[in-house]
Amino acid sequence: MNVRRSAAALAAIGVLAAAAPATAAPSPKVTVPAGLFGKGDPTYDGVWRQSLALLAQHTAGEKPADQAVKWLTGQQCADGGFASFRADTGAACGGKGAQADTNSTAAAVQALAALGGHDDVTGKAVTWLKAQQNKDGGWGYSPGGPSDTNSTSVVVGALAAAGEKPAELRGKGKTPDQALASLAVPCAQKGGGALAFQPDKKGKLEANADATAAGVLGALGKGFVVAPGKARDKAPACASDGKATPARLADNASAHLIGAVSKSGHLMSAMPGAENQPDFGNTADTVVALAADGWTKQAKAPYAWLKKNAAKWAQQSGPAAYAQLILSAHAVGADPHDFGGTDLVRALDKLGPAPAKQAAAPEKKATEKSGNSVWWIIGVGLVAGIGVGFLFSGRKKNRP
Repeated sequence: MNVRRSAAALAAIGVLAAAAPATAAPSPKVTVPAGLFGKGDPTYDGVWRQSLALLAQHTAGEKPADQAVKWLTGQQCADGGFASFRADTGAACGGKGAQADTNSTAAAVQALAALGGHDDVTGKAVTWLKAQQNKDGGWGYSPGGPSDTNSTSVVVGALAAAGEKPAELRGKGKTPDQALASLAVPCAQKGGGALAFQPDKKGKLEANADATAAGVLGALGKGFVVAPGKARDKAPACASDGKATPARLADNASAHLIGAVSKSGHLMSAMPGAENQPDFGNTADTVVALAADGWTKQAKAPYAWLKKNAAKWAQQSGPAAYAQLILSAHAVGADPHDFGGTDLVRALDKLGPAPAKQAAAPEKKATEKSGNSVWWIIGVGLVAGIGVGFLFSGRKKNRP
């Protein structure tokens, strides 16, 4: 992510190298509608950022506003798919209208499945997603487009969230697991264990950290939301012996991610034309991916880096960025209300309709010592029963 699906979406429309910054102002031709999170132009990420925002609120124990949920459900096309944004929901999708894509559809399914009560919407969306599966078992961003790791993984997460069994789905030939395995870089090669976004024109696989984080979730059959679980003891290493199972693919990918963040605690931007700078969104995806695979201890180092450095990035980037950080906090069992001095949940809430029910805020108590007031945060925790719906992945990839 920077928001996970951006590379897939922007590549699909041919503007990857000229991607607009996340802080871009709304287009003069696009009015940001009521009910939508954020004030930036929603043309390329409206459904995506709304889905992540609703999912993050739900995961943090809040009930999203009906207005926000209705905005999302109202974006669905007649055939069940979701486009990135429909300025005019009265106009039909397809043709010269909005084009449904797998990433927006899968993100919406994950959010609405977690909220519950939207089986009619998610059912149509799942049917649409199944129909877009390629012969190699994967999914591309656009219907009929070549499969990529990010799109395949976010669809797998959506199908799992909707109660399907994506590992058994072979609508036109192979399974999603086979598609992901075909995009894994062999251990003996440079970047071994990682996944490529897609093969290059010569069929070569090049390691891509965002695709790798998304691929871990896809291989494990998990979505954007990962509940903290029991940590595994021994750190993973890329291994090619024995049976090539989805679990092995996930461990190999995790080993690559752990190595990538071992020195600095974060990933670097790999976007074409981007400055040599930290990639906050993909680092957040890495935290979620490692935690999903049981490497919670290894996930805490990049999370600590995010906690120290990512608040300003989220403020500049908007609701999807706050959502990513909330989901990464949830994955390692941390408190999203206490993120290096930032309350991620309250910051997200301010960017959209007020939630119908807010989670209890951290309790603060003033204590006098040497004439100075010292505030201690106590009684902090996520509400029991948090939804556990997966670049992403969105797991979009680096989405503005």
